[in-house]
Amino acid sequence: MSTPHIGANKGDFAKVVLMPGDPLRAKWIAETFLHDVKEVTHVRGILGFTGLTKNNKRISVMASGMGMPSIGIYSHELYSEFGVETIMRIGTAGSYQKDVHVGDVVIGEGACTDSNWMSMFDMPGCTYSAIADFDLLRTSYEVAKEKNKKVHVGNIVASDVFYDHDKNSWKKWEALGVLAVEMESYALYVTAADLKKKALCLLTISDSFHGEPELTAEQRQLNLVDMVEIAIGTAEKFAD
Repeated sequence: MSTPHIGANKGDFAKVVLMPGDPLRAKWIAETFLHDVKEVTHVRGILGFTGLTKNNKRISVMASGMGMPSIGIYSHELYSEFGVETIMRIGTAGSYQKDVHVGDVVIGEGACTDSNWMSMFDMPGCTYSAIADFDLLRTSYEVAKEKNKKVHVGNIVASDVFYDHDKNSWKKWEALGVLAVEMESYALYVTAADLKKKALCLLTISDSFHGEPELTAEQRQLNLVDMVEIAIGTAEKFAD
């Protein structure tokens, strides 16, 4: 039952998938937080695993790659071909707000974008608001509070551009109260809405537009424990 981008069989994936961008981060999460782990796909180096949590709930972890086209492909195939009901993106982001610090966790209630992702739906003159699944959003917030982990909940922006020619464009998002910028959430939220599935984006702040020291590449890969623990605690509520 392999697809062009996922080399797995029917039943290899759990109903709930955690989706970091980095394949090595997916491997680290599977090896660190799950047991009885099986690698289920490695096409194009995009690693996917299925295993059991400490409470013996079956979940999967698979990388998305970088950017909306990449997560759009993988989320669509997981939802439509492998019986996945819920995808939770767990990634890193840059903070736009002074009170959202490096190392903090953000829950993406809604996603703005500078992308033309919605053009495929042929809705001229319309702007679609891409939002998280409410049950996932509420559950993740409750799990964070139960674990005494501070989180920020609000709007984020998914951008097509990492190195922006306009060095001050971020200030327009800051003025509108947008918490942080990343590159995948909008496509994930739209894909989930289109296919009648669930999606949520959890982010660890890796750098700030207000000049705080950023996380190193190694820290981005490994030191994201608070976010992962919230994600797994949430996933267990929706997993078999």
